[in-house]
Amino acid sequence: MREDIKSTRYAHYNINYHFVWIPKYRDNVLTNEIKEYLNQTLKTIAKDKDGVEIKSIDIQPDHVHLFVSAKPMYSPSKLINIFKGASSRKLRNQFPDLKAKDKLWTRTYYVGTAGKVSEKNIKRYIEECQ
Repeated sequence: MREDIKSTRYAHYNINYHFVWIPKYRDNVLTNEIKEYLNQTLKTIAKDKDGVEIKSIDIQPDHVHLFVSAKPMYSPSKLINIFKGASSRKLRNQFPDLKAKDKLWTRTYYVGTAGKVSEKNIKRYIEECQ
């Protein structure tokens, strides 16, 4: 079996999602310590979820790119709610300035799916954004 194909007891899969989301009002708040804390928080969230693996992260001052692989049990909407919800709580608890905001993230997000061929292009795109 190819190394990019993963499996569960009943399924073989290669499911990858490219998520992009922004802070409320497109504020440039994702810098310095907040950026680093968000990076570690996203990795911790993925590690705590069975079958979720972060392939690439890019955090800009006004948006986040997250490229993940996940088991078929996770729908894209469930994954983005996990990442946005948990990261918002943790960031707002850690940084008092963010706690004063009504909400950290907007309700909207972008999600795209990628197979093996597109995976390389997405990774290159995210890395070039840096």
